[in-house]
Amino acid sequence: MTNQQFRGTGVALVTPFAADGSIDFTALEKIVTHTIRGGVDFLVALGTTAETPTLSGAEKLDVLNAIIKINNGQLPIVCGIGGNNTAETLEQLKMLDIRGVDAILSVTPYYNKPSQEGLYQHFKAIAGHTRKPIILYNVPARTGCNLLPATAIRLARDFDTIVAIKEASGNMAQCMELMQGKPDNFTVLSGDDNLALAQMAIGMEGIISVAANCFTKDITDIINLAIVGKFDKARKVFYRLLPGIDLLFAEGNPSGVKCVLHHMGYCENVLRLPLTPVSEATNQKIKEYVGV
Repeated sequence: MTNQQFRGTGVALVTPFAADGSIDFTALEKIVTHTIRGGVDFLVALGTTAETPTLSGAEKLDVLNAIIKINNGQLPIVCGIGGNNTAETLEQLKMLDIRGVDAILSVTPYYNKPSQEGLYQHFKAIAGHTRKPIILYNVPARTGCNLLPATAIRLARDFDTIVAIKEASGNMAQCMELMQGKPDNFTVLSGDDNLALAQMAIGMEGIISVAANCFTKDITDIINLAIVGKFDKARKVFYRLLPGIDLLFAEGNPSGVKCVLHHMGYCENVLRLPLTPVSEATNQKIKEYVGV
């Protein structure tokens, strides 16, 4: 498995729930099948969009196994494994059966705000406990810490299993610094649907997308066009889709995308606390956008 297999569009899959709050595996199959048919290049299980913090250990394994079964070897699968306790993250690597997984997506430790050296040592420990390719995940708005370009580049140079980063700082100057200094064999993926086209223009090679759950063909078209330098055509699709992307995040993720998927007929509009469905005002705007 090389970093080239994580170019293009990855979809950060939701975890659909039934009305009683249990995992809806029938809906999960519909969503995974929909995204594969829509042209995504790889699947991401158990990320932020999957409401993973609300899943038990057994539920995480069940969701992962279901996605592996539904996919049936069609696309690479990336699994989210991370946390703010390094020892516990290493234990997850032991306990979670990831034989059917092609790479790990590991978020920067949240809440306890490690230094850049702490971040380096955290990911060094992970790299020392698995031979699976590792995709770093930098999302300061959620974690309270920022993996700076110098640290990401240091990790990429020091460990051959650290093959990519999902960069969701939203800071274009930081993104350009990362692109300028990264090794040639290290892939930088956008983590922001609304910035993806601009980030592709500075050299990023794809996205791990929330919007690809529902607006799958449009997102994959944008990324595929940008990869081959057809930015004029990509812009036409992107600007048509941008109001829909904004609605997805108007009241947080995955509240918006679950509302859209519900109106598209793929799943119930059910989340686990502390997340809640979008307000009626946003719901009405989403209904108008998707045409129901």
